[in-house]
Amino acid sequence: MNYLVTGACGFIASKVVELLLEDGHRVVGIDNINDAYDTRLKDWRLKRLVGRPGFEFHKLDICDRGGIESVFSSKPSFDAVVNFAARAGVRQSVENPWVYVDTNCTGTLNLLEQCRTHGIRKFVLASTSSLYGLDNPVPYSEDMSTSRPLSPYAASKKAAESFCYTYHHLYHLDVTVLRYFTVYGPGGRPDMSLFRFVQWISEERPVIVFGDGSQSRDFTYVDDIARGTIAALSPAGYTTINLGSDHPVVLMDTIRITEQLLGKKARLEFKEAHPADVPATWANISRARDQLRWTPAVKLEEGIARLVEWYNANRTWAREIRTA
Repeated sequence: MNYLVTGACGFIASKVVELLLEDGHRVVGIDNINDAYDTRLKDWRLKRLVGRPGFEFHKLDICDRGGIESVFSSKPSFDAVVNFAARAGVRQSVENPWVYVDTNCTGTLNLLEQCRTHGIRKFVLASTSSLYGLDNPVPYSEDMSTSRPLSPYAASKKAAESFCYTYHHLYHLDVTVLRYFTVYGPGGRPDMSLFRFVQWISEERPVIVFGDGSQSRDFTYVDDIARGTIAALSPAGYTTINLGSDHPVVLMDTIRITEQLLGKKARLEFKEAHPADVPATWANISRARDQLRWTPAVKLEEGIARLVEWYNANRTWAREIRTA
């Protein structure tokens, strides 16, 4: 099979590309390698893919309509497009909402239009649990309201999902929307809590906690998320699916686990909670079990241990990654 994966240097996308290549598929990867966070992480991920049989990479922004059209026109028809290219992060989106609209809305529209033009039948959108906001009870189910997003990031992903449904309705594009819950693991995003905790505790820096630390998150290991994403390439008509652990963990408990693994105590520093943050996330994954035959396999303690192992192996540069 022949796949296009956008945002291919990203945390989840690079793992999906890796698994697809291991299964013998061909993958065209696109990424503009922007500086939303330290590009050394993106370079590290890309180096693990370049040179593998079946992989081709283009440094390209999905907002570049002409450039995207050129890739679609010059390649054999793709069996599916998996769109990971996005600006992510709740707090950052409050500071610069315009770039989130550009990438998450216009970029997604550019890809959908190319699918329509070139007769590509399958589209997978990487979306977010941030859409559930404050008003829904946990655990979050896919049929709950997503009409009150708390951040420009969530609002832009809501728009991307809406565009996907429009193209399904008008042009019969087969679409699976995946709402991810707090993904972590080796080489992850440095704005996510577990990467920060490992770095800060390792380097004996203050561990910043927004709020009182009682908030809980549905942490999900990256390999599990990648497996679920690949399972979502199967025909579905139009569907939205949560991918999470279904086992939310209190934030302070993850700090304690990290302390034990590193053999160091955290220097805790509490700050006011951000208004765009929610007190809890928790995925109802019944639909993922039923439609994808998917369940997460990696327990939190094991996943954090793998993150710590990765950090120690790459500490000479990983300790310099900006996480504040």
